[in-house]
Amino acid sequence: MKQFGLIGYPLSHSFSKKYFSEKFERASITDAQYALYELKSLLDFKVWMNSVPNLKGLNVTIPYKQDVIPFLDRLNDKAKAIGAVNVIKKESDGTYTGYNSDYYGFKLSLEDFLGNTLPKKALVLGTGGASKAVIVALQDMGITYQYVSRTASGFTWGYEDLTKELIAEHLLIINTTPLGMSPNVDQCPPIPYGAIGQEHRLYDLVYNPSETLFMKKGLEQGASVKNGLDMLILQAEKAWEIWND
Repeated sequence: MKQFGLIGYPLSHSFSKKYFSEKFERASITDAQYALYELKSLLDFKVWMNSVPNLKGLNVTIPYKQDVIPFLDRLNDKAKAIGAVNVIKKESDGTYTGYNSDYYGFKLSLEDFLGNTLPKKALVLGTGGASKAVIVALQDMGITYQYVSRTASGFTWGYEDLTKELIAEHLLIINTTPLGMSPNVDQCPPIPYGAIGQEHRLYDLVYNPSETLFMKKGLEQGASVKNGLDMLILQAEKAWEIWND
């Protein structure tokens, strides 16, 4: 039985097991199964990987997209450029390669969301592993980005630095933080929502709930909004392609 799975902590919010199990059933794949591996730390992670019978591939989620890199034998070029991994493939020689399918899922989803109207500037809320794929996708699309986080440092603005004028300049706002994710649905990034207008596009990587407080506040201002479900599906399909290449 080929083994696939997801590592992270916690994993109560994940849709991956259901998604891949249903995918196997639809495709009549009977020699593969997908499991959730809730790991409190990555101590001896490579030993753990080698102990999983018939392991073929893993997805990686919060908080390990960057921390997992030292345990891998190599990264493909895109994962290396991004500096974060969300897909691990066990090669035929027993070594492990890191990939980033978040990049592909986000870029395709964002292109569909924006259509032919590409904003010049974007605010990227959060500086964690998920944001790394987002900024490389923005760079490849020719969109200038600015990091925003709870604490200002270097090239990162703090939330308190955001003025109405800066919001008006950045017509694409992307939430890469877990703020608003179920069960904490009453949370959202602390940006000046009153400065958002009809020309703004708000993209939330959170997919549960389907309409986050971040998105609701954007809708109240007339903005267009999108959640992360399409990205999630697209990155999952890319992961399956990587594992079976």
